[in-house]
Amino acid sequence: QVQLVESGGGLVQAGGSLRLSCVASGGTFSSYAMGWFRQAPGKEREFVGAITRRSGGTYYTESVKGRFTISRDNAKNTVYLQMNSLKPEDTAVYYCAAKLFGLASVANYDYWGQGTQVTVSS
Repeated sequence: QVQLVESGGGLVQAGGSLRLSCVASGGTFSSYAMGWFRQAPGKEREFVGAITRRSGGTYYTESVKGRFTISRDNAKNTVYLQMNSLKPEDTAVYYCAAKLFGLASVANYDYWGQGTQVTVSS
């Protein structure tokens, strides 16, 4: 079973950038599709995007396309979420997630990190 630990969250002004990292342990990282989700206060968890196991194909929700980029380094067991042009509405707890089976683009993930807070001030 894979364990996931996110880092890199913080407070940033609107228009700024942050890069989140998620380090995996306890599994063969390259076997997992990896996703990023977020949950704002009072809202349901939202799929942000995902990356496939080996080819590195990526998927994004419409609201972050062109601003967020997901990448992975299988040698470092790490997936990244580069967030640019941040907006106050991006404020949320961000979670990385992993799954062994199924399409990366389908938001039914099995393993979750503890989350990292991202706050964007206006």
